[in-house]
Amino acid sequence: MNNPRNKEGKVILIGAGPGDVGLLTLQGKHWLQKAEVILYDHLVNEDLLRFTKNKTEVIYVGKKEGIATLDQEKINSLLIEKAKEGKVVVRLKGGDPFIFGRGGEEIQAVKQSKIPFLVVPGVTSVTGVAAYAGIPLTHRDLSSTLSIITGSNEKKQGDIHIDWEKIASRSGTLVFLMGARKLLLIVEKLMKFGKSPDTPIAVIQWGTTARQKTWKGTLSTIGKKTSKEKISPPALTIIGEVVNLKPEIEWYEHLPLFGKSIVVTRKGDQAEGMIERLGELGAEPVFFPVIETIAPEDWATLDEALNNISRYDGLIFTSVNGVQFFFKRLKEIQQDIRNLKNLRVYTIGPKTAEAVRNLGICVDVVPEDFVAESLIESIGKEKITGQRFLIPRAAVAREVLPKTLREMGAQVDIAPAYQTVLPKPKSDVFLKRLQSGDIDVLTFTSSSTVKNFLELTGKNLLKEIKKTRIACIGPITAETAKNAGLNVDILPKEYTVPALLEAIEDYYKP
Repeated sequence: MNNPRNKEGKVILIGAGPGDVGLLTLQGKHWLQKAEVILYDHLVNEDLLRFTKNKTEVIYVGKKEGIATLDQEKINSLLIEKAKEGKVVVRLKGGDPFIFGRGGEEIQAVKQSKIPFLVVPGVTSVTGVAAYAGIPLTHRDLSSTLSIITGSNEKKQGDIHIDWEKIASRSGTLVFLMGARKLLLIVEKLMKFGKSPDTPIAVIQWGTTARQKTWKGTLSTIGKKTSKEKISPPALTIIGEVVNLKPEIEWYEHLPLFGKSIVVTRKGDQAEGMIERLGELGAEPVFFPVIETIAPEDWATLDEALNNISRYDGLIFTSVNGVQFFFKRLKEIQQDIRNLKNLRVYTIGPKTAEAVRNLGICVDVVPEDFVAESLIESIGKEKITGQRFLIPRAAVAREVLPKTLREMGAQVDIAPAYQTVLPKPKSDVFLKRLQSGDIDVLTFTSSSTVKNFLELTGKNLLKEIKKTRIACIGPITAETAKNAGLNVDILPKEYTVPALLEAIEDYYKP
């Protein structure tokens, strides 16, 4: 295919890690942000797609339970085809692509087509899952060797092509990947060829995620322990004396929110801090943004205000978005930030105040409670009759603040600085998880997140789900949720994201 952009394409092979988004490497994130096309597998955490550009073409090529979306030759051809169009093509694979990931085969095909490529290693499930399970794969007193073995065989379903006699004779740690369905066969073969029936074994399913579950036993007992459980992929099996160290070293499964899947509905650039903290608490953050902010349909009102900024006495910011778009526009129309020097600056919420202060501008008033009503109370302590205020905000927002200030004798100009729109979800995986009851908590940080979530998912869906809890950042958001027919289970005393996360943690304390 001819390259219409006269630009050389390339293929980037990236290891996505074993599941936890935080285990993606910095280099991997860098290329995801630059990708124009992404081909990803079944075991890749789809939350990684939040690092991509909105226009990135995302193609699922995974294989589940032996059924492939595309066979390997077609995947190779697709990589080559997209690269020849002059695009940056990312091949995203779970774990490390060169450890039973067929990454070598894909790169061979790419190189044969004379297409430039890069390889970004990933945290393999071998080390990542073992660490999150609290099992060191080597230990000075217990194991000085490590063997990594595939537990699957695509060419022959009945058996695995392994020299069992040699494997069974090894004294160190054995790790089997992709062997969930052949666990009993693996155990049987090892004991048949001389491995002690008392050898410790651990099977870890969905390692490094909130769904992580571990079964421990010995080669002779693990079959009984797992017979009632349907251990399905992804699962990793560790065999050796190091398994006995788990009670001393395990940590992940003891974190306060371990096992809880918690949805973050904030927009991308404001969600990272919340996602990181949830991960620190052991939860599985599920990123499902329901708000996207874009420029207003018309800049005229804000431009007119900025060009005549000296007529105002006060500037009121009600959100971080308002701060970002206001100062971006100030720069675009080449106005001097020093023109704001005589204005009193008011903000709602510590994050909004922080965004202003980061620009080197002092904030005069931050109300005790982080809602419009509290700011009105604070401003009411000042003499504002005849004062003129500018509120750069969303095109559609609550009217209580400007309405009340006018009633108090002030002049108020509202200038649309941005508008919120519904984003396009990149996958339906989240909805399937929600419908199946696989989501523990939905967090809402504004009334808009509630309304948009219901718009994106269907207004009656949440009413049918009993397990999922609703957490709202404050009373206004909670009221919106209740008016929509939702039960609000978690409400912090302070209306901030850190307080919201603390309230969720308290809710699940035993």
